[in-house]
Order: sequence, then C-alpha cells, then structure tokens
Amino acid sequence: MSGPFNPRRAGKYPVAIGCDEVGRGALCGPVVVAAVWFNPRELPKDLLSELDDSKKVAAPRRELLAERIAQTARVRVAAASSQTIDRIGIRTATLAAMRRAISGLAMEIAEAETQAFVDGLDVPPGLATRCEAVVRGDSLIPQIAASSLVAKTCRDRLMRMLGLRHPHYRWEKNAGYGTADHLDALARFGPTRHHRQSFRPVAQLSLGLEALVDEAMAEAG
Repeated sequence: MSGPFNPRRAGKYPVAIGCDEVGRGALCGPVVVAAVWFNPRELPKDLLSELDDSKKVAAPRRELLAERIAQTARVRVAAASSQTIDRIGIRTATLAAMRRAISGLAMEIAEAETQAFVDGLDVPPGLATRCEAVVRGDSLIPQIAASSLVAKTCRDRLMRMLGLRHPHYRWEKNAGYGTADHLDALARFGPTRHHRQSFRPVAQLSLGLEALVDEAMAEAG
C-alpha cells in the first residue's frame, strides 16, 4: 500500500510542522490534535510512502504507522474536552488545541524559521510560528498526513478505554460518532458526561427528556 507521497520527491516536500485534528464531528469525547515535525529527506522511504489521510488507512496499519512516526519524528498531541467544546464551541476549541500543539513542538525544535501547516481553512490565532492552512493538506503535506494518523490513533485508543466504562454506546466501534448503534443507545440510556451537550442529537435528546419531565410534573400536580 502507498499514499500520495513519493519518496523520490522527498526533497520537494517542506521541512515543517504539520497539524491535523480528529473527532471534530463526533457526538462525544474530545477533539484530538497532533503536530508532527520531520525532514522528509531523513524519514525512512517506506514510511514516507505510506503516509496518508487516517481515514484511508485500516486501523491495524494505522497503529503501526503512528508508532513509527512517534519513533522517528517529533510529535506533540493536544486535546479539547467535551466540556470545553460545549463552553467555547468546536471551532474555537479545535484551534486552541492546534495552537498548543504547534507552539509546544516549535519550542521543542527551537529553529529560527519553523514553518507550520494545518489541514483545512483556519490558521490557529496567537501563533508565533509562521503557519498556513492547506485544504486537503493530508494529501499535499506529508507532516499533515502523519499528524492525522497520530491524532486518529490516540483518539481511538481513548474512546476504546472510555467504551469499557460505558459499553452500551459501542465507542470501541464507532469512536463516538453518530452511528445508528450510538444514537440508539443515546435514546435508550441518555447522554453521559462525555457527550457534547451542545451537539444537535444530544441537545435534542436533552430537550426531549426535559419535556417529558415537565409533562410528568404537570400531570402529578
């Protein structure tokens, strides 16, 4: 299997920090961000050739690639909890986590002219590091693809751990996204403290429960 990056063109790719997020559209759990720095010319050729958007890589292979990235590159991970997401919004929470990951990694690298690239449309505010947003960056910047793999692996592991405490929701299978089994469990058992109360399916369910309580109290009165 190979991704969009050709090792023979390693010198054409930037020496930079790449940053991506995972979990932005989930109904529960944190959004997880990874920042990764490496020189593409110094990365093992077989690893460079397999970097890709995490959604395109099967879970077992993704785990192996994330471990190799952590061993051969500089990596920093940050996250925003469901409570933070509810308080300040998913966009602001994601950008704040990106800022923490990029800033921490830039300080660790301590290069005068560190360049960063983030996947998507938004550049995190407040960065001292030069940063550029790149649409579909995980197919254009190898460090962004690497960060996608690391972030996805970290978040999936966390959701599997949380799934052991809340088995009804099948988080080990759906990673907290709005799948049919997750929505069915929400309807049957209600939200947990890990759910994002501001996200529509959870918010609608909460409103529905409040309406039922109000109706029951009215009848009792």
